[in-house]
Amino acid sequence: MAGMELIICPGILLLIGLVWFVVTYNRFVRLRHHMKESWADVDVELQRRYELIPNLVATVKGYAAHEQKVFDAVTSARTAAMASTGDPASQSVDEQRLVGQMGRLFAVAEGYPDLKADENFIHLQEELTNTEDRIAAARRFFNGNVREFNTLRESFPSNLVAAILGLQQAGFFEVEDHVVREAPRVDIDS
Repeated sequence: MAGMELIICPGILLLIGLVWFVVTYNRFVRLRHHMKESWADVDVELQRRYELIPNLVATVKGYAAHEQKVFDAVTSARTAAMASTGDPASQSVDEQRLVGQMGRLFAVAEGYPDLKADENFIHLQEELTNTEDRIAAARRFFNGNVREFNTLRESFPSNLVAAILGLQQAGFFEVEDHVVREAPRVDIDS
Protein backbone atom coordinates (compact mmCIF):
# COMPACT_ATOMS: atom_id res chain seq x y z
CA MET A 1 0.00 0.00 0.00
CA ALA A 2 2.81 2.42 0.84
CA GLY A 3 4.32 1.88 -2.61
CA MET A 4 1.06 2.75 -4.34
CA GLU A 5 0.87 6.14 -2.56
CA LEU A 6 4.22 7.11 -4.03
CA ILE A 7 3.03 6.26 -7.54
CA ILE A 8 -0.33 8.01 -7.17
CA CYS A 9 0.96 11.20 -5.51
CA PRO A 10 3.34 12.22 -8.31
CA GLY A 11 0.62 11.50 -10.88
CA ILE A 12 -1.92 13.56 -8.97
CA LEU A 13 0.58 16.37 -8.49
CA LEU A 14 1.37 16.33 -12.19
CA LEU A 15 -2.34 16.42 -13.04
CA ILE A 16 -2.96 19.30 -10.61
CA GLY A 17 -0.01 21.19 -12.09
CA LEU A 18 -1.26 20.62 -15.61
CA VAL A 19 -4.80 21.77 -14.72
CA TRP A 20 -3.39 24.87 -13.01
CA PHE A 21 -1.26 25.66 -16.10
CA VAL A 22 -4.24 25.33 -18.44
CA VAL A 23 -6.49 27.49 -16.21
CA THR A 24 -3.80 30.16 -15.92
CA TYR A 25 -3.14 30.06 -19.66
CA ASN A 26 -6.85 30.51 -20.34
CA ARG A 27 -6.96 33.51 -17.98
CA PHE A 28 -4.16 35.12 -19.96
CA VAL A 29 -6.00 34.44 -23.22
CA ARG A 30 -9.22 35.91 -21.81
CA LEU A 31 -7.43 39.02 -20.58
CA ARG A 32 -5.66 39.54 -23.91
CA HIS A 33 -9.03 39.43 -25.66
CA HIS A 34 -10.50 41.85 -23.12
CA MET A 35 -7.61 44.24 -23.78
CA LYS A 36 -8.10 43.98 -27.56
CA GLU A 37 -11.82 44.55 -27.23
CA SER A 38 -11.45 47.50 -24.88
CA TRP A 39 -8.76 49.02 -27.12
CA ALA A 40 -11.17 48.73 -30.04
CA ASP A 41 -13.66 50.75 -27.96
CA VAL A 42 -11.04 53.44 -27.38
CA ASP A 43 -10.21 53.42 -31.08
CA VAL A 44 -13.86 53.92 -32.05
CA GLU A 45 -14.09 57.00 -29.84
CA LEU A 46 -10.79 58.37 -31.13
CA GLN A 47 -12.07 57.93 -34.68
CA ARG A 48 -15.20 59.85 -33.72
CA ARG A 49 -13.00 62.69 -32.44
CA TYR A 50 -10.96 62.66 -35.66
CA GLU A 51 -14.16 63.04 -37.69
CA LEU A 52 -15.38 66.01 -35.63
CA ILE A 53 -12.15 68.00 -35.83
CA PRO A 54 -12.28 69.08 -39.51
CA ASN A 55 -15.80 70.44 -39.04
CA LEU A 56 -14.74 72.30 -35.91
CA VAL A 57 -11.67 73.76 -37.63
CA ALA A 58 -13.78 74.84 -40.61
CA THR A 59 -16.29 76.55 -38.32
CA VAL A 60 -13.60 78.44 -36.39
CA LYS A 61 -11.80 79.26 -39.65
CA GLY A 62 -14.93 81.04 -40.85
CA TYR A 63 -14.55 83.53 -38.00
CA ALA A 64 -10.80 83.63 -37.51
CA ALA A 65 -9.23 82.97 -40.90
CA HIS A 66 -6.01 84.75 -39.92
CA GLU A 67 -5.20 82.04 -37.32
CA GLN A 68 -3.77 79.72 -39.99
CA LYS A 69 -0.89 78.51 -37.80
CA VAL A 70 -3.35 77.14 -35.25
CA PHE A 71 -5.44 75.44 -37.93
CA ASP A 72 -2.34 73.89 -39.48
CA ALA A 73 -1.13 72.68 -36.07
CA VAL A 74 -4.49 71.06 -35.30
CA THR A 75 -4.64 69.44 -38.73
CA SER A 76 -1.07 68.17 -38.42
CA ALA A 77 -1.71 66.77 -34.93
CA ARG A 78 -4.92 65.08 -36.13
CA THR A 79 -3.09 63.50 -39.07
CA ALA A 80 -0.31 62.22 -36.80
CA ALA A 81 -2.80 60.81 -34.29
CA MET A 82 -4.80 59.07 -37.00
CA ALA A 83 -1.63 57.54 -38.45
CA SER A 84 -0.38 56.33 -35.08
CA THR A 85 -0.66 52.57 -34.99
CA GLY A 86 1.81 51.72 -32.25
CA ASP A 87 0.98 50.29 -28.89
CA PRO A 88 -1.40 52.30 -26.70
CA ALA A 89 1.44 53.75 -24.63
CA SER A 90 3.17 55.23 -27.69
CA GLN A 91 -0.09 56.26 -29.33
CA SER A 92 -0.99 58.32 -26.27
CA VAL A 93 1.88 60.70 -27.15
CA ASP A 94 0.19 61.64 -30.44
CA GLU A 95 -3.17 61.90 -28.72
CA GLN A 96 -1.72 64.26 -26.11
CA ARG A 97 -0.36 66.49 -28.86
CA LEU A 98 -3.76 66.53 -30.58
CA VAL A 99 -5.65 67.44 -27.41
CA GLY A 100 -3.11 70.18 -26.71
CA GLN A 101 -3.63 71.65 -30.18
CA MET A 102 -7.39 71.43 -29.72
CA GLY A 103 -6.95 73.51 -26.57
CA ARG A 104 -5.19 76.14 -28.68
CA LEU A 105 -8.08 76.08 -31.16
CA PHE A 106 -10.59 76.66 -28.37
CA ALA A 107 -8.42 79.46 -27.01
CA VAL A 108 -8.67 81.16 -30.42
CA ALA A 109 -12.45 80.68 -30.33
CA GLU A 110 -12.58 82.51 -26.99
CA GLY A 111 -11.66 85.75 -28.76
CA TYR A 112 -14.69 85.63 -31.08
CA PRO A 113 -18.05 86.18 -29.33
CA ASP A 114 -19.96 85.62 -32.59
CA LEU A 115 -18.27 82.25 -33.01
CA LYS A 116 -19.09 81.21 -29.45
CA ALA A 117 -22.74 81.97 -30.22
CA ASP A 118 -22.72 80.12 -33.55
CA GLU A 119 -25.15 77.19 -33.36
CA ASN A 120 -22.91 74.90 -35.41
CA PHE A 121 -19.91 75.68 -33.17
CA ILE A 122 -21.95 75.03 -30.04
CA HIS A 123 -23.17 71.71 -31.43
CA LEU A 124 -19.65 70.65 -32.46
CA GLN A 125 -18.29 71.67 -29.08
CA GLU A 126 -20.94 69.59 -27.29
CA GLU A 127 -20.22 66.61 -29.54
CA LEU A 128 -16.50 66.91 -28.89
CA THR A 129 -17.06 67.18 -25.13
CA ASN A 130 -19.26 64.08 -25.19
CA THR A 131 -16.66 62.27 -27.27
CA GLU A 132 -13.88 63.25 -24.86
CA ASP A 133 -15.97 61.87 -21.99
CA ARG A 134 -16.49 58.62 -23.92
CA ILE A 135 -12.77 58.40 -24.69
CA ALA A 136 -12.00 58.83 -20.99
CA ALA A 137 -14.46 56.07 -20.04
CA ALA A 138 -13.12 53.71 -22.71
CA ARG A 139 -9.55 54.52 -21.65
CA ARG A 140 -10.37 53.68 -18.00
CA PHE A 141 -11.88 50.36 -19.07
CA PHE A 142 -8.88 49.54 -21.25
CA ASN A 143 -6.41 50.50 -18.54
CA GLY A 144 -8.31 48.35 -16.03
CA ASN A 145 -7.89 45.35 -18.33
CA VAL A 146 -4.20 46.17 -18.78
CA ARG A 147 -3.76 46.44 -15.02
CA GLU A 148 -5.41 43.04 -14.50
CA PHE A 149 -3.26 41.43 -17.21
CA ASN A 150 -0.03 42.95 -15.87
CA THR A 151 -0.90 41.95 -12.30
CA LEU A 152 -1.52 38.36 -13.37
CA ARG A 153 1.68 38.42 -15.44
CA GLU A 154 3.77 39.60 -12.49
CA SER A 155 2.12 37.61 -9.68
CA PHE A 156 3.52 34.33 -8.46
CA PRO A 157 2.95 31.59 -9.58
CA SER A 158 1.19 32.81 -12.74
CA ASN A 159 4.37 34.67 -13.69
CA LEU A 160 5.86 31.24 -14.42
CA VAL A 161 3.24 30.66 -17.12
CA ALA A 162 3.80 34.20 -18.46
CA ALA A 163 7.54 33.52 -18.68
CA ILE A 164 6.99 30.21 -20.47
CA LEU A 165 4.64 31.90 -22.95
CA GLY A 166 6.92 34.94 -23.34
CA LEU A 167 4.15 37.38 -22.42
CA GLN A 168 5.31 40.98 -22.25
CA GLN A 169 3.92 43.71 -20.03
CA ALA A 170 1.04 45.55 -21.68
CA GLY A 171 1.19 49.34 -21.96
CA PHE A 172 -1.40 51.70 -20.54
CA PHE A 173 -3.10 54.39 -22.61
CA GLU A 174 -2.50 57.44 -20.48
CA VAL A 175 -2.60 61.17 -20.76
CA GLU A 176 0.40 62.51 -18.86
CA ASP A 177 -0.39 66.19 -18.43
CA HIS A 178 -3.16 66.94 -15.93
CA VAL A 179 -4.28 69.90 -18.04
CA VAL A 180 -4.69 67.61 -21.05
CA ARG A 181 -6.75 65.19 -18.95
CA GLU A 182 -9.69 67.58 -19.11
CA ALA A 183 -11.93 67.66 -22.15
CA PRO A 184 -11.51 70.91 -24.06
CA ARG A 185 -14.31 73.27 -23.03
CA VAL A 186 -15.24 76.80 -23.83
CA ASP A 187 -17.41 78.95 -21.61
CA ILE A 188 -20.04 80.12 -24.09
CA ASP A 189 -21.91 82.20 -21.52
CA SER A 190 -19.26 84.91 -21.25
